[in-house]
Amino acid sequence: MAGIHGGQIIARALTAEGVDALFTLTGGHIVPILDGCVQEGIRVVDVRHEQTAAHAAEAYTRLTGRLGVAAVTAGPGVTDSITALAAAQFSGTPMLLLGGRHFIRQEHRGGLQEMDHPQLVRPVTRWATTAWETGRLADYIATAARHAFAGRGGPVFLDVPLDVQADMVGEDSIDWPEGYRHSEPVGAEDTVVERVAELLLRAERPVVFAGGGLRPQAAGAMVPFAEALGAMVYLSGAARGALAFGHDLLGNRTRSEAFAEADLVLALGVDWDFRTGYGAKINPDATVVQVDAEPTKIGWNRAAHVGIVADPGRFLDQVGAHKATYGRSNIAGWANQLQSSEAEKLAAANALAGSIDAPVHPERFGREVAEFFGPDAIVAVDGGDIVSTTAKWLQVSHPGHVLDPGPFGTLGTGPGYALAAKVTHPDKEVGIVFGDGGFGFHGMEYDTYLRHELPIIGVVGNDGVWNNIKTFHSAFYPDRLVATDLGVRPYHAMVSGLGGHGSFVRKATKLRAALDEARASNMPALVNVHLQETFRASSNYAQ
Repeated sequence: MAGIHGGQIIARALTAEGVDALFTLTGGHIVPILDGCVQEGIRVVDVRHEQTAAHAAEAYTRLTGRLGVAAVTAGPGVTDSITALAAAQFSGTPMLLLGGRHFIRQEHRGGLQEMDHPQLVRPVTRWATTAWETGRLADYIATAARHAFAGRGGPVFLDVPLDVQADMVGEDSIDWPEGYRHSEPVGAEDTVVERVAELLLRAERPVVFAGGGLRPQAAGAMVPFAEALGAMVYLSGAARGALAFGHDLLGNRTRSEAFAEADLVLALGVDWDFRTGYGAKINPDATVVQVDAEPTKIGWNRAAHVGIVADPGRFLDQVGAHKATYGRSNIAGWANQLQSSEAEKLAAANALAGSIDAPVHPERFGREVAEFFGPDAIVAVDGGDIVSTTAKWLQVSHPGHVLDPGPFGTLGTGPGYALAAKVTHPDKEVGIVFGDGGFGFHGMEYDTYLRHELPIIGVVGNDGVWNNIKTFHSAFYPDRLVATDLGVRPYHAMVSGLGGHGSFVRKATKLRAALDEARASNMPALVNVHLQETFRASSNYAQ
């Protein structure tokens, strides 16, 4: 009877889940897991900080629909990953973090980096436990995946002692689980779908709003649904790209106006949190139809007149079968009104983006960067105000191809997200839009890109301040600003020093040429752009 060690059992179970890449920062407590991946043909992608590995695992799931996995060593390896777990938890993204653990025989004896990791990570995971038996490791992986993909989804954690990983067991003694989690998205009852179709028919000013709960892999029904309905659609988070850039029905700058006048809002996988004004911007007389795979999201902060627990993508498929009911043209005037307002706001933004001042105006930065990356790139965004500005310009036209940090607002996500994007889509252009604050967290991952020969293009909007926070601080204590200034640092020189391509831009007229040179280098590249400091023009957070 052939023997197999625990790390190989884990890797084989991951292969059964469709996993073909694992993100890690190596450590003694996870060597058998890494060896198992080598034996089972899973690509091992090593990084410079565990937080990046876990962010990459989250992005892997978002981009592929399969379980993203990171493996980190005990103690600091796990603690370094907690921020990424929290980001995935708030975004509702399935992923698995494998943590190394001291030998069982060292339990409570002060072994190297001894820590009860599951107790630490439970508040930011959907499931967390320790695997105590080598022979059951495949079952532990199956259970982890089942929890990760339940409802809207979220991160899970499996703690594996080093001896459990290294011990050998007979292959014939292992029970390899099959059919251990649902394979079909949950839909709504036919009577409910028919009711929503009737509500859409009667609405005179309907609005469709899709958020992170609409998974990219299930967003294909959005185009035929929207075109049959003829109403404006607003997208956020993972739903970005469900309608292509430039589509007549895609709203980008008028969401608040649409909410204020709508008589029906169809909310698909939406969080009524701070990003959406807690739902308070919606016309109080409007009917809200909310669809989400996570029951606890229904009616959170904003009452749902019709609350439907179903996968939003599956629901779109279902309601699409009733387009003969709701499809009509009598709301064209409502759509035209919003389209006219979109055009006015875009014209105002274009006027600012036409600036040739030095340093570069943020709107000019956003438009130039968006035009450079175009509709087909995958773009990770990692920052505050500069990301908010640039996001309105991005032309990304494929579901899930804008990788933002979600409601947790984490800085430092960009390098890991872009890493996963290039690993899963090697033939696509992958970019990162950084704020200078965001770059400072994990800019050293350019070493990772160089080692793995990944020509990822980063662009830093560098105004030398924590712009978002400086605005906030100045609203409260304008005469006592502290810890808000960074200085315009030569981040590009760091990338050049590592062996990549780096350049600095101060004039708007030089920006596109610098971006083209970065692409032509076919190396990991960073274009560092000196921006105007604009915090005084931002909104007053004190209100």
